[in-house]
Amino acid sequence: MRGPLFYAKILLFGEYGIIKDSKGLAIPYSTYNGALKKAEKLNDKQRKSNDNLRKFFHYLKSAADRPVAFRWEEFSKDIDEGMYFDSSIPQGYGVGSSGALVAAIYDEYAQNKITVLENLTRDRLLELKAIFAFMESFFHGTSSGLDPLNSYLSIPILINSKSDIETTGIPSQKEGKGAVFLIDSEQVGETAPMVEIFMEKMKNEGFRRMISEEFAIYTDACIQDFLQGDVKSLFKNVKQLSKVVLHNFKPMIPQGFHQIWQHGLENNDYYLKLCGSGGGGYFIGFTEDFEKTQAILNKYKLELVYRF
Repeated sequence: MRGPLFYAKILLFGEYGIIKDSKGLAIPYSTYNGALKKAEKLNDKQRKSNDNLRKFFHYLKSAADRPVAFRWEEFSKDIDEGMYFDSSIPQGYGVGSSGALVAAIYDEYAQNKITVLENLTRDRLLELKAIFAFMESFFHGTSSGLDPLNSYLSIPILINSKSDIETTGIPSQKEGKGAVFLIDSEQVGETAPMVEIFMEKMKNEGFRRMISEEFAIYTDACIQDFLQGDVKSLFKNVKQLSKVVLHNFKPMIPQGFHQIWQHGLENNDYYLKLCGSGGGGYFIGFTEDFEKTQAILNKYKLELVYRF
């Protein structure tokens, strides 16, 4: 058995904001992927994955308000025969490791599944998103369903609001100096505690106002600039977004990163933002000169995502 590949994803813009109905843009990240496989003899990593799949199976089967039916016998038999999820996607890094697994299980075992080849109307996309939100809640407690949706479709998704999502195209990459990149914090981040901190902060009126009057406005502007290929305006708005995040989301940024975050803002060499919930894992960077940024951040592991 070797299932199709499901890719990692990057929420380029919209982290936290999409919880409060502002825009988001998610893109597939094909550097990392995962697929369902079987082995007669499992090594420790594969056995752990197999055990996790068994727990996932029981979670799905015991749910009372399940929005999707699965071929249970086949699903259970494959787990008994040594199925595991073979994945290169780093866990706790904000690039959708659980989303790819959810997409793979839905693709393999869902009854009456919505396929990628169909005419994906907004209603069909929302139906898929709801199914994936239910499935991925096993891993995170709550889920928007966007990570699995992105992994399943393997195309960029524009989130206008919770009830308005659409597939979209992004400008083709150029051979320029500029880039979007990932920077590795070399720490694992956990989604649930970070979201908890955010929800606690949202009880504060000043924080809520900052989200709607600054964070959401700059996020929406960045998305528009990126999709229209307006690089000059994009960097102006990313800088403002980076400032807002540094000042208001400090618990989501590891202590050692505060200084390099500030350096980028002061010198305009690069601008950093959250990748997913933060707390560790990857952060996203934007730079007009990737080689120069690599030299400045030479102590860190950078991964190229997109060229301007």
